[in-house]
Amino acid sequence: MTPSNPRMRSRLGDWMMQGTDRATGHQGPHQVHVEKTHSWWRVMCLTGVDYFSTLGYQPAIAALAAGLLSPIATLVLVIVTLFGALPVYRRVANDSFKGAGSIMMLERLLPWWAGKLLVLVLLGFACTDFMITITLSAADAAAHLAENPYTAPLFGHIPLVMTLALIALLGVVFLRGFREAIGIAVVLVGVYLLLNLVVVVVTLGQVFTHPVVITDWWSALTAQRSNPVLMIAVAVLVFPKLALGLSGFETGVSVMPQVTGDPADAETPRPIGRIRGTRRLLTTAAIIMSSFLILTSLVTTLLIPQRAFQAGGPANGRALAFLAHEYLGGAFGSLYDASTIAILWFAGASAMAGLLNLVPRFLPRYGMAPQWARAVRPLVIIFTLIAFAITIVFNANVDAQGGAYATGVLVLITSAAIAVTLSARRKAQRGWFVVFAIITIVFGYTTVANVVERPDGVRIASVFIVAIVVVSLVSRVRRSFELRASSIVLDPVAEQFVVADADQFGTVCIIANEPGAGTAEAYRDKGRSERRDSGIPARVPTIFLEVLQADSSDFEEDLVVEGHVVHGFRILRVRSGNVPNTIAATLLAIRDVAGVAPSIYFEWTESSPIRNALRFLFTGVGDVAPVTREVLREAESDPNRRPVVHVS
Repeated sequence: MTPSNPRMRSRLGDWMMQGTDRATGHQGPHQVHVEKTHSWWRVMCLTGVDYFSTLGYQPAIAALAAGLLSPIATLVLVIVTLFGALPVYRRVANDSFKGAGSIMMLERLLPWWAGKLLVLVLLGFACTDFMITITLSAADAAAHLAENPYTAPLFGHIPLVMTLALIALLGVVFLRGFREAIGIAVVLVGVYLLLNLVVVVVTLGQVFTHPVVITDWWSALTAQRSNPVLMIAVAVLVFPKLALGLSGFETGVSVMPQVTGDPADAETPRPIGRIRGTRRLLTTAAIIMSSFLILTSLVTTLLIPQRAFQAGGPANGRALAFLAHEYLGGAFGSLYDASTIAILWFAGASAMAGLLNLVPRFLPRYGMAPQWARAVRPLVIIFTLIAFAITIVFNANVDAQGGAYATGVLVLITSAAIAVTLSARRKAQRGWFVVFAIITIVFGYTTVANVVERPDGVRIASVFIVAIVVVSLVSRVRRSFELRASSIVLDPVAEQFVVADADQFGTVCIIANEPGAGTAEAYRDKGRSERRDSGIPARVPTIFLEVLQADSSDFEEDLVVEGHVVHGFRILRVRSGNVPNTIAATLLAIRDVAGVAPSIYFEWTESSPIRNALRFLFTGVGDVAPVTREVLREAESDPNRRPVVHVS
């Protein structure tokens, strides 16, 4: 119900928009500008709440997908992790050290609108990855509540309700304000890995005490497939179903600004210390996770009957928790459940923080998000409602969401592999180009196989992609008449031009000139025609303003207005992809520097209005004069302070 009191509505609006007008200032773990950085191992724990939490369900998913071949299939996953994903993201950390990740690398490698459209598509898959992280982790946390003997009587019959409650609690945390996650993450990851180590050591002791389980497993496995080559082939084929174990790498590079570097990093364009710390973070996390994946897949396959992994079975989605209760008792098992629930729930917090920083990082800069998308709380509400919808559609089922999660993870890793491959080619590093090309083929196959086997991920990603593209285009149109300069500076020569005219003549007359041949005759003819048709006073000198065309797909730009003297004529030149918006920003900057509102003189264009509108949206040109006037009108409400536009 909407509050009827205007003051109440105002308070609600202020609360919703409270914080910052720039998403990069969000006080989450993925923020770009941070006041305090942390040791790489502490930041690894932040990444680990997402990455390491997959131990809560990965062994069960592997057993369900590969059956008795689970240890071999997991070994394939580990090989791909250590020799595929890890080298790729170490390279991403080296080339994209500001925390923008592989998506920014691809944006830089592809020009103009092609790069922007690719980013929108990848954002759709990234949203799939992060959203399913939230819903799948919450669903698995609810499953642990439902299976625990002490909490099952209370929560066992309402897993969907509990999952929605956990997601809602996550949303409440972010609505109140997400300040510092690393300290909590260190405790959660430390306790969780320690408890997992205890479970692994105890269950390995059971295996060594009862070696018959190994012979029984091998006999059953060889009875199914006696040919070792066939075993490996099947393990490779089922590998795409295990791709959940690759999650966390993209998050690892996005938190780079949190890593403490060398003292000299602030004074160099490449923060070597931060890059080194992040690469150490990625390597250590991959080794720890790979070790746990191999050991846990082995003990769960040897000690848990295959039927227990089936839907509704006691080990479905919680294999290690099943072993903890079975071999360490109900008290330890409940402690393990509590730790698992906490880290799974906080994995959703990491994903939410990623969403709150990833989406605003790109879309507002493209002009493809409404102004409120810079604020945290409206986005939290939207993402929470989307998580509700996904949870209800999948009925809080961990297995059903596995394919969608894997699709998001694999598309991001594949795009990262493509980015580093193109980067190696551009830098003429032939050896690395071949290595990364092979890795790209591996991940490309894995992605396609996963999509064919479980198309849910593509369906969900398609919804996100379509929604992002539609919202982006609508927002770009609605924001067409905004000032797009995030900063604008007049160089000393340009400043001297406008200040001298303002001091001597009390006005500044600007002639908009389309860059062309740049001959003395061209400037002379342009000046004469404008004086004749527009009535510029003969005694007042004029300054030509030229906008040199740049990437029209950019929205926010840092502008530098340069002053030049060409053939005796004074010229102001600025490079931008959006001509009328840039002219308006330049006129306002001239007003602020000179202290008087300048006048600018245009010629009418001959093209049709519809064609001009389309040209403006996609090329940044179009019918410049009326658009410049509209931008100025929206930017400056006082007509007496607004630069004057003349058209002849």
